[in-house]
This record gives sequence, C-alpha cells and structure tokens, in this order.
Amino acid sequence: MATILIHPDTASATRATAERLLATIRANPAAVLGMATGGTMEPVYTALIARAAETGQSLAGLHTFNLDEYIGLAGDHPQSYRTTMDRLLFDHVDIPHDQTHLPRGDATDPATEAFDYEAQIEAAGGIDLQLLGIGANGHVGFNEPSSSLASRTRIKRLARSTIEANARFFGAGEQVPTHAITMGIGTIMKARRLLMLATGNGKAEAVAAALEGPVTASCPASILQFHPEATVILDQEAAAELKWRDFYEDIHPGGQEVYFADRS
Repeated sequence: MATILIHPDTASATRATAERLLATIRANPAAVLGMATGGTMEPVYTALIARAAETGQSLAGLHTFNLDEYIGLAGDHPQSYRTTMDRLLFDHVDIPHDQTHLPRGDATDPATEAFDYEAQIEAAGGIDLQLLGIGANGHVGFNEPSSSLASRTRIKRLARSTIEANARFFGAGEQVPTHAITMGIGTIMKARRLLMLATGNGKAEAVAAALEGPVTASCPASILQFHPEATVILDQEAAAELKWRDFYEDIHPGGQEVYFADRS
C-alpha cells in the first residue's frame, strides 16, 4: 500500500512534492527522474526552481524522461509537452537540454518512436523517481481506463473526457490532439519510486478509487497499490472521499511522515 500523506492545503502539498524531488536530487545528483505535466505540476516546478536557487542545488547531472507527448505536435508547438516543460522548468535550471527527454510527437512513425523511447529509458538505467498526477477518470500518463496494467510505452487514444479537459489549453479553432505517445503502466511500475500528487475536489473520486478500490484497468492509477515504494501526496479536497482518511492522518499527521520508534 502506498504511503498516503494528507496535507492541510494545496500549497503545503505542492511544497512537499517539490521538496521530495529536491531531496532525491541531493541524494543522487545524477538521478533519472520521470516527469509529468498538467496543471497540478505547474506550481511544483515553480517551487522546485525556487528551492534549487535558494539552496544552490545544481540539476546539471540529471536525466529526465517525461511521461507522454501529443501525437501530431512538433516540439516547438506552443501546447506540446516539450514546450511546456521548457517553459515551466528546463529553461530555468542548469540541466542540459539533451538530458531532458520526451517522445517526439511529430515522429514519422509514432509506433517506432514509442519503442525507441522505452529503449532510451532502459539504456539510462531506468527511472529512480517517477512523478505522477492522476486524471479525473483515474488515468496516469495517458493510460486511460481499460489500459493494460502491464503495458509499455505506446500509442494511446485519449478518452473523450481527457480531450475535453485538455481543450482549455488550446485556442479557439485549434484541434485538440486525440492520440499520444505515453509510457505504459508497466513502464511506470518499473520506476524504483513513485510520487503522486493530487489536489482539488475534482480528483477526490479518482483518488479514492485508486487507493482504496480494487486494482483494476478501469482505474489505471490503482496499480500504485502494488508498488513497494509509492508515496501519494494529497490536499484536503483530494482526500475528501477516502474512507480510511482518519487512519491515514493518524499515521502521518499533517502529511508528515512519522514512524514508530523503539523507545526501550
């Protein structure tokens, strides 16, 4: 079962996520990090940039692999995840650009690109820490409900609800992408540690299904229950539907990790 940390508010949950990323970098400046996009992650990257600057922590030794990219968008498209990651994080820290990896959404052969991306992750030694969000329908990456729980990096059709949610990032008249290259659930599960952040009441139902429901392809994020080193950081609203919320807060009051100590 994942470690579930419920914070007093969104700002606290966001800071805690950034601090965990920074702690991983301090412990291993050459770490391989799996990155995520989406509105939930924007303040995380803002906090990470600020804390790295405050502490003088270099990110130059990192290698990063993002979860996904829209098919049909070139890396310089304003709404591509490459452009988004550059704008939110990579352009503000000292990590070399060629150490930041995303699938190429404009690849001539997306299926081959997906296969090659999986191979790049393996060649880098695998992912030390994978950052995750969760969709309102329980998706992780672009692994929509019904995705194989053993899947590898591949092409995925996006659910209607995901396309509708993503439409806010595109201008009037722009076509919202319907397909993406995404790390598979099996790929994500190979990461040595997982770190999921969920905030807001729009994620409460999905969080409850993922953490307390059955492990099922109907809620891809439920696979986290099988990972030995998964941490989930929530704010109060995202935790609202958890049946065992009081228990999680007793174990980790205020979202702090507190462990039993032998005082004998």
